Amino acid sequence: MGNAIHRFWDQALGHLSGETGITLALVWTTVMLAAVVTFVRASPGRWSFRDFVRHALPAEIFRHPSARADFLFWLSRRIFMPLLVIPLAISTVVAGRFAYWVLTLLIGAPAHPPAPAGPVVLIAFTVSMLIAYDLSYYLYHRLQHRIPILWELHKVHHSAQVMIGVTKDRVHPIDEIMNRWWDGLIPGLCYGVWMFFALDPVEVTIFGLNVYAIRNTILMMDFVRHTHLKLSYGRHLSLVLLSPHYHQLHHSIAERHWDKNFGLSLSIWDRMFGTLVVPEPDESFVFGLTGNEHDEYQSLYRLHIVPLRKIAEKLGIARPNHHAGEAAWHLKSRS
Repeated sequence: MGNAIHRFWDQALGHLSGETGITLALVWTTVMLAAVVTFVRASPGRWSFRDFVRHALPAEIFRHPSARADFLFWLSRRIFMPLLVIPLAISTVVAGRFAYWVLTLLIGAPAHPPAPAGPVVLIAFTVSMLIAYDLSYYLYHRLQHRIPILWELHKVHHSAQVMIGVTKDRVHPIDEIMNRWWDGLIPGLCYGVWMFFALDPVEVTIFGLNVYAIRNTILMMDFVRHTHLKLSYGRHLSLVLLSPHYHQLHHSIAERHWDKNFGLSLSIWDRMFGTLVVPEPDESFVFGLTGNEHDEYQSLYRLHIVPLRKIAEKLGIARPNHHAGEAAWHLKSRS
């Protein structure tokens, strides 16, 4: 028994060490800072620990049925996670090799020998990959709102009535797989260009962290923007970065907020393509789907099944079922 406990702690500590541990530490540090900043702004001169806890963990949000569905959905997502890595890896490699092949045809074989990445190349590579990934996210996010079948899958994410951090993972597994496949294309092309003109920097690190771990750490602000914390970066920084409060507006059911603020980390794409709306300071939003459609999604089972039923109806292979959330749908006769 004692050996089993020791093995458990060794495995737990091993999981929390290295890149994973640093990433988790940065995530929760970011969440805590966001909670402190928004609390101080909301309660100038009236600070107490009890009030801070109520601000950071409001009971009316964390006890909401939508929050319970989010927690269950997050747990179920752990089952699918190994499968979700495959589409991203395949599409990135294929896109990278395709870009490399096209450049070879146009220019000829690269003349540079393999070499370790220097700091300038490393920084340029990391920044370019982050920008490529951010643009890829923006474009697919707009498609999710424009193409009916993609929107039926994306409704799962927008059906959340409260934001509790793990709401960021309230994504249908099929939508997640398609999203990750898409997200490998533009970054993959960027990677192929680097591979051709400079070197293969897949193993380069900064302070012992792989560049892809750095990307994931930066994108962990996604957790904060799916909370109730109305964090804004201020007028000047928000010209480049998309504040969490801006993304919370994206989830608003108000018609003036529909199809706005699609970006992930950068606000430049929304500014460039005219989809940016700046929220009022401390502006509150009502989250969910219009017409109370979100009521159909507030269980783990319905979050997985309802989108499939609605897609089948749109494709004409199932008759409309007006009883929200029922387990089955009626297939049309093939005769």
